[in-house]
Amino acid sequence: MSRPPADPVAPSTARLLRTDLARLQVDGRLPSLVACLVRDGEVCWSEGYGAVPGDAEHTAYRIGSITKTVTAVAILRLAAAGELSLDDPVRRWWPRAPYGEVTLRALLGHGAGVPAEPAGPWWERAGRGEDELALAAAEAGREAPHAPGRTFHYSNLGYGVLGVVLARATGEPWFEHVRDAVLAPLGMTSTTYDAPPGAARGWSVHPFARTLLPEPTHDTGVMAPAGQLWSTTGDLARWATFLLTGHVDVLAGPALRAAFEPQVGHGAGGPGSRHGLGFQLLDGGARGLVGHSGSMPGFVASCFVDPARGTGAVLLANATSGLAAGPAAARLLATLEAAEPTLPPAWAPVDRVPGPLAPLLGVWHWGPRTSTWALETAPDGTEEVVAAEAGRVLHRFRVRGARVVATEGYFTGEEVLVRTAPDGTAYLDLGTHQLTREPYTPGDVVPGGTPSV
Repeated sequence: MSRPPADPVAPSTARLLRTDLARLQVDGRLPSLVACLVRDGEVCWSEGYGAVPGDAEHTAYRIGSITKTVTAVAILRLAAAGELSLDDPVRRWWPRAPYGEVTLRALLGHGAGVPAEPAGPWWERAGRGEDELALAAAEAGREAPHAPGRTFHYSNLGYGVLGVVLARATGEPWFEHVRDAVLAPLGMTSTTYDAPPGAARGWSVHPFARTLLPEPTHDTGVMAPAGQLWSTTGDLARWATFLLTGHVDVLAGPALRAAFEPQVGHGAGGPGSRHGLGFQLLDGGARGLVGHSGSMPGFVASCFVDPARGTGAVLLANATSGLAAGPAAARLLATLEAAEPTLPPAWAPVDRVPGPLAPLLGVWHWGPRTSTWALETAPDGTEEVVAAEAGRVLHRFRVRGARVVATEGYFTGEEVLVRTAPDGTAYLDLGTHQLTREPYTPGDVVPGGTPSV
């Protein structure tokens, strides 16, 4: 089911968004700030504030770690095609790789425990002229700060390693491959390795004097997969649309949405420390925001989408600091939603209930607690069962092959089973919690223990 085509925002909404943009530019002391919003696959608003050196939609800025999402999609694309496995250890593709025992999946989700930065000069400011051999030599004998899978630890180095794996798996240099296999099919022809003519200049703003100091834009070499790319709001609007819908020639919707599922990150490290496979997961929107922030000397960037509402926000600034990238995207999206609420897909009956979901529907009891399990259509058009208690969603369930699995809630990833008691009564087994059609009575023995309220 699709929503009606997107329309440009109303003039009153544009004024509110312009005010948001102006406050972000002024409060952040940003030489220039450009932004756009996507709704249902189309740009519905685009504007710049400050000394934008050209057209707001087509002026290039450096996008920093948004580059990581492009690298991740390229890896995920190969995995979907069966050309590699996310559970491959790095050494399968790069025998002399540093930290070669960690998996591609762990690197994508920043759960591999490897150092945050490569050894040697700061790659973002000094550039990295060396190749993969020099990177491996520089890391030789260096101890990882964490055991794999133990905790979230954001790692630029990990994405440098992933770039080498991508090049070895495809036989092409990293940028040539992502350009041809990922960017070109999406029409992102303005996303480049180096700064194109007319690109914004990167600046550092003096904290007291209000003067501008030029920042370097070095080639980051072997670390390019972590933050090298330049792009425009127009191109990143295409990227945001891809994140909302997938693309048959790049990564289909189901495989892309699987990359949005949380890995080891739990948010304790602050905004953006809860991660999927290459994507930051932020609170906000209808059911959370997905995307990535980015920073390089002289630039800050943001690209986040709200999958449930079909909206996305892009912001690009040419200052080393001053823009809280994730919150800024959430702010624009919240203004859009408040001024022009998202239209839900029209309700429509279904022809049939998917067989594995049918026995779950209705009222279930866990001790004195009562929940209602009803069929709903998710934003991506997939039928799911939503279990709610007093209006609060407890769990969501979808069919995964021959299983029905929780996709949200305490039992995420676990299967719900329909079982039959000795007396012929059907009940649900959810992680040893027994849910029955009638409330428990005193003295009932329940698998998994006596329920507590």
